[in-house]
Amino acid sequence: MRAQRLEDALAARRLCRYWQLASATVLGSSRSDIVNKDVARPLEREVQIPAGAATLDGNLAMAAEARGVVLFAHGSGSGRHSPRNVFVARELQGAGMATLLFDLLTRAEETRDVYTREHRFDIPLLAERLEQGTHWVTSNNALHDHPVGYFGASTGSAAALVAAAKLGSRISAVVSRGGRPDLADDALERVTAPTLLIVGGHDDVVIDLNRRAYASLRCEKQLVIVPGATHLFEEPGTLEEVARLASKWFCRHLGGPRT
Repeated sequence: MRAQRLEDALAARRLCRYWQLASATVLGSSRSDIVNKDVARPLEREVQIPAGAATLDGNLAMAAEARGVVLFAHGSGSGRHSPRNVFVARELQGAGMATLLFDLLTRAEETRDVYTREHRFDIPLLAERLEQGTHWVTSNNALHDHPVGYFGASTGSAAALVAAAKLGSRISAVVSRGGRPDLADDALERVTAPTLLIVGGHDDVVIDLNRRAYASLRCEKQLVIVPGATHLFEEPGTLEEVARLASKWFCRHLGGPRT
């Protein structure tokens, strides 16, 4: 119950800030912490991903001669249009990565979850959706030979780690931003993909949860605390630091297409 109360509070803050940033984007804001307009945009298209009886909406961005593909797993109260994830994705695209931002829940599930909260902590479901997104990517003729990475935020970090534990060597790297890797529970010990945990220096409770999860990981790992950052990385330069760290990690571990 404590974990649920904490995540509910964090989700409420994310949702409020999500709409603030989304509104700023729609109104044409030039703030560099929303979208980096200096990064050349690769070819981007909307896609639909089959997930059992469900169909998930996504946005696939393909850089020319992409060196790898990164799937984004958003947290509760968010989605594929998350301004922070979009920002990080643009930075990764500039580093030569293909990116897939997609909704882990259908619109009907999202609507129901607002009232019932039945899906936001359903880590097995979220991880399964991420696995199905991975299968879709690796079945894509243009991407099937590229190494795959996961970028997770909040509860999406737990889903990414659970999926990575199940898929093993098929996942080349994982990055968590302000995440809840502790919710991955026993799966942490089975993760083989190099994992980077990024937490804000003023996000005290989440720092502690990440340190505990870090101790359980048996793979190559790193925990980075960004000074001066709170849970949402709203402070000037902090989200840029997240993007820089993630880009460096993925460039190191997703060096290029598998041969």
